[in-house]
Amino acid sequence: MRALLKPVQRWVWGDAARRGLRLLRFSEVEADGGRDLVRAAELTSDPRLRKLYLRHAGDERRHADIFRTRALELLRAHPPAAGEAPQRDWLAPGERGLDDVEIGPGGDAPLLAFLHLSEANAARDFAVYRDAVGADDATRAVFERILRDEVFHMNYTKRELERVSPARAKGLIWRARLKRVWKAYLRFAVGLAGIIGGVILTLQYFILLPPFAWISKRAARREAQGWVELPADAGQDLRGQY
Repeated sequence: MRALLKPVQRWVWGDAARRGLRLLRFSEVEADGGRDLVRAAELTSDPRLRKLYLRHAGDERRHADIFRTRALELLRAHPPAAGEAPQRDWLAPGERGLDDVEIGPGGDAPLLAFLHLSEANAARDFAVYRDAVGADDATRAVFERILRDEVFHMNYTKRELERVSPARAKGLIWRARLKRVWKAYLRFAVGLAGIIGGVILTLQYFILLPPFAWISKRAARREAQGWVELPADAGQDLRGQY
């Protein structure tokens, strides 16, 4: 799928203004992920994981600053057209795309499985984006710098998952993968429903509305125009309001 989408990625990252808007969106996602990891560090009872979560959160905060700095450089040099907005996340998702870090009951193992899968996907995606930016060496350097941290995050989450839950590690990773597939399907279904709804409303506008408009105009032609004098025997009382 990533190979098939390479031409799309070159289009997404080919325009400098669009590139800046996308990096700005990445900055928001990274900052949000850092806050989630700080929350995870507060909830865990494992001192080793607390330290790793806080380091991970610091990396996410730093990534947000790096992305934002480069995004603002691009947007100052290449202001976007009026009304232009970032593309849909499914075209070029950030580290977690539309998925949030899940923090809740069940211990650290489900969270570690989710993080490992997310970091692995992010490492692959950022490698694709690095190659898609073309001659933009500064943006390529940003992705190369962040990729080194993503590899560390991917490795430590898998190692810690096997430490805290060796018997369930593979099963939890598969469960997290299936959950991501399900969420991707739901996003696709919602998007497809929106497209189908738009097509149906358009067809209704062009198929059903013209007959009603024609009937309305035909009835209007039958009506007398302007003031109409009532016959004397109409029985109307002109002294009353009605």
